[in-house]
Amino acid sequence: MSNAILDIHDKPKTGQWISLSLQHMFAMFGATILVPQLVGLSPAIALLTSGIATIIFVLITQFKVPAYLGSSFAFIVPIQIATETGGIGSAMIGAMFVSLVYALVSLIIWKTGYKWLMKLLPPIVVGPVIIVIGLALSGTAVDMAMNIPTADGGSEYSLLHFSAALVTLATAIICNIYFKNIISLMPILIGIIAGYAYSTLIGIIDFAPVAAASWFQVPEFLLPGIDYSFQVTPTLLFVMVPIAIVTISEHIGHQLVLGKIVDRNYIKDPGLHRSILGDGIGTFISSLVGGPPKTTYGENIGVLAITKVFSVYVILGAAVFAILFSFFGKLMAVIDTIPTAVLGGISILLFGIIASSGLRMLVDNGIDFGNNRNLVISSVILVIGIGGAKLEFSESFAIEGMALAAIVGVILNLILPGLEKQELDDGTE
Repeated sequence: MSNAILDIHDKPKTGQWISLSLQHMFAMFGATILVPQLVGLSPAIALLTSGIATIIFVLITQFKVPAYLGSSFAFIVPIQIATETGGIGSAMIGAMFVSLVYALVSLIIWKTGYKWLMKLLPPIVVGPVIIVIGLALSGTAVDMAMNIPTADGGSEYSLLHFSAALVTLATAIICNIYFKNIISLMPILIGIIAGYAYSTLIGIIDFAPVAAASWFQVPEFLLPGIDYSFQVTPTLLFVMVPIAIVTISEHIGHQLVLGKIVDRNYIKDPGLHRSILGDGIGTFISSLVGGPPKTTYGENIGVLAITKVFSVYVILGAAVFAILFSFFGKLMAVIDTIPTAVLGGISILLFGIIASSGLRMLVDNGIDFGNNRNLVISSVILVIGIGGAKLEFSESFAIEGMALAAIVGVILNLILPGLEKQELDDGTE
């Protein structure tokens, strides 16, 4: 079975179990806490819900899929837009509806198979939308890296803070390029640690909140009906829900890659419907208590590939550690003191990688841009998404940005002549 050291249902010895699970937790740690930092959510809740969502996912997939669920970067801009228009609770409601889309897609796949999904979401649509997600965030990353807030509510350039961003970025690049072991899979975490250490040396961190924090602290929950009113608007739905186009495609890609690594066909068993449902329920539970939407993590798939340890119990151990760490008040306080410049530095790399992964999808699938059909679809998606186009029907109903780009991309792909039959390489002969 792909030269597995520990196969799917093998249980490691206690000491080995702890070390292997911690390794998986740290692989996802940097990215999972970065998302809530960028959108105004609690890192502690993000950690807690990542662990809970992973356990739910493993249960729904019948202990057959060793995948870890962390915070999804695809929803950063939609959450920011939803928060600006209706508060952070609005974003949580939108995420709940995204999970309902997952459940509906799962049900349809269960009854009809998955081929229709590949026709609806081919690479020529998903690739450019992923590029939009990365590039739409580029201005935010650079602003965070270079500028600091001023008393009048504006911002000003700071070379000192920008130097912290550059140290963070350089460290992450070095880890990713010059190391080929487990370190190469944790460039975000290591970059943030290096940037934090440098920020300490140049004196731009206030440690007072860390000293004041308790060792044990319950994560800050955000509950509907208690912390915010439950109000659904058409704009909210059209900001959040269309991003499922990307995340479902990402999910399928992860299941295919993971299946090749562990020598199993996850599209067939336990089935794509189960894994998508697990992703959806994990997202629903997360948003119900104030956490960001969830997605399977490529970082942890990389850890599986390197270590050849495929045990689902190791993944469950990582989930338990994430839950325990979320109650570690001092650690959460340290995370809250991470300078914006450090987050900006790591975001420059991370958002660029997101955009580049969309480009890679187009290259890997041999998309021919000599074909005018492909050229038109990708061009329209890119300009609408990055340009921030908006369809505003009223003050309370508008579709904009990457959500509009995704919808237009799907429609163009379906109505333009020359639609080719899409086939998914699911590993079957």
